[in-house]
Amino acid sequence: MVQETTIAILGAGAWGATLANLAAANGHRVRVWSRRGCDTLASVLQDAQIVVSAISMKGVREVASQVSSFTLSVRDATRTPTTIFVTATKGLEPETICTPSQIWQSTFPEHPVVVLSGPNLSKEIQQSLPAATVVASQDATAAETVQVAFTSHRFRVYTNADPVGVELGGTLKNVMAIAAGVCDGLHLGTNAKAALVTRGLTEMVRLGNFWGAKTETFYGLSGLGDLLATCNSPLSRNYQVGYQLAAGNSLTDVLANLPGTAEGVNTCQVLVQLARQKNIVIPITEQVYRLIQGEVTPQQALDELMLRDIKPE
Repeated sequence: MVQETTIAILGAGAWGATLANLAAANGHRVRVWSRRGCDTLASVLQDAQIVVSAISMKGVREVASQVSSFTLSVRDATRTPTTIFVTATKGLEPETICTPSQIWQSTFPEHPVVVLSGPNLSKEIQQSLPAATVVASQDATAAETVQVAFTSHRFRVYTNADPVGVELGGTLKNVMAIAAGVCDGLHLGTNAKAALVTRGLTEMVRLGNFWGAKTETFYGLSGLGDLLATCNSPLSRNYQVGYQLAAGNSLTDVLANLPGTAEGVNTCQVLVQLARQKNIVIPITEQVYRLIQGEVTPQQALDELMLRDIKPE
């Protein structure tokens, strides 16, 4: 029997609504807040034991700041605040290159922060198809609390002690999903797709190691698992961006017709800026960046990758 918990979901988009449904199906008290909703942020946060952020990257810092203006009343016997913040956003802040969890942790230094990420296409979960995810935190008890809150017979939740790696896995694969969409849009075949995804994972590990993430995390659900799901599904917004670009559509038109945000576009720009400063080699990400900037066509980006200097794997 799962203990009833009060859970506040910030963000009523596809992912926020999906997480709300999963929690409600487990018998929890769930409240959902969105900018366009009727409920105030204060009323949604009242007595919340778990606060889940499922908003787009561009709104994370502003919403975290808004939440900080309210006194979260859930505390333990020593008066220590025990409200757990869960971030389910996949992206990087352009100005600071901060991850969502870093923003939440800096805003709430006394609270545990948990990262939730995995191969989780909202539409499939809404259809009650089986899925698995990862919750990661430096606070093992907080991660286990979130694990129990969301685990069900159709949604398996694993814990992990590498929140940076889990968070970056979900963030970095969005760029590779754009590349995979281009690959399929150009009808390059299975061999090319396999090579792209494998070398893309190498770039993800390289970037993750720079941030201090563990290499093995990227071979788990939040890295390789999410990469496979996003690079192979038309349900992925980032995949759709690449596929539509390969069909000759402009980025402006593609993004205008997309249901929701494709975080990979912004993430790609941030990563290239970082890589150029720190001399990190990320050739696939670099070509995706050049493509979305309109510097190369999809075919030219492919040619650039295929004609790179030969080297050991």
